[in-house]
Amino acid sequence: MRIGLTYDLKDDYLALGYSEHEVAEFDSPATIAALEGALIALGHEVERIGHVRALATRLVSGWRCDLVFNVAEGMAGFGRESQVPALLEAYGIPYTFSDPLVCALTLHKGMAKHVARGCGVPTPSFALVTTPEEAAAVTLPLPLFAKPVAEGSSKGVSGKSLVTSRAALVAVCTELLREHRQPVLVEEYLRGREFTVGILGTGTAARALATLEVLLRPGPDDDGSYSYRNKTQWRDFVDYRLLEAGNLRRDVEEVALATWRCLGCRDAGRVDVRLDGAGRPQMLEVNPLAGLTPGYSDLPIMAELCGMDYGTLIGEILRCTLARLDAT
Repeated sequence: MRIGLTYDLKDDYLALGYSEHEVAEFDSPATIAALEGALIALGHEVERIGHVRALATRLVSGWRCDLVFNVAEGMAGFGRESQVPALLEAYGIPYTFSDPLVCALTLHKGMAKHVARGCGVPTPSFALVTTPEEAAAVTLPLPLFAKPVAEGSSKGVSGKSLVTSRAALVAVCTELLREHRQPVLVEEYLRGREFTVGILGTGTAARALATLEVLLRPGPDDDGSYSYRNKTQWRDFVDYRLLEAGNLRRDVEEVALATWRCLGCRDAGRVDVRLDGAGRPQMLEVNPLAGLTPGYSDLPIMAELCGMDYGTLIGEILRCTLARLDAT
């Protein structure tokens, strides 16, 4: 097949004056090279495209391909991850991963939780805060956890996100509203173990690839959360461990798969799950456009721990995409 590759490159945006923090979700040249190499090794012809504007220019000029492998995150707004899929649908070109509706829905963690809860998926009680006054009016029982409603890579999550007083809640929400210019998700803090479940496939064909437990290393600088610092510097602060087969893994993966299916996610991605005080798994958030950096992103890490090399993982994602397309 002739495959186009869409992505957002960190270097492109840094050259335009954006900060490292602003482009935290974007890819490095090494990641794009690894993805391109894996697709070529599978026997495909690959053409690098880049971001949504580069794609739009090509499409208007008449460029076409058999399939687009899309890892573009977009730059701004709740619909940023939907831009490339929507443009490809307008031109009738198939692509990997979830559609525009799902990308927008899951990026807004509050909306995703509303839909998941409506489908019977367990998720912590929550409130959406758009002003400091709304933060002061939150009546959920303490402790609570506050984070931007539509950021990835744990942007906006720090040791201050776990709040144990009403005054602290107002302070952290005020700071997050100012810095991220979007609503703040305030949810019940779950005291149990944290997991991320890798998923391959769509609908009833979806299956759990593996479940990783996220273990923060204790230390003087431990902020107690899977924060932006801990996630981006995981080799220093985090240990990942495969969850062994058993009742707990079954229950965690059941919640993850129920979430994946009810939200309509496709092909591959991750669902984050945490246990409440009674040991019951609850959905935290969904990533239908999971990072694919070898040895760094969660999905490749869990594949490697399962004995699946990077090229095989990319091949499995492509196989899931083609199976979905064949079924439509």
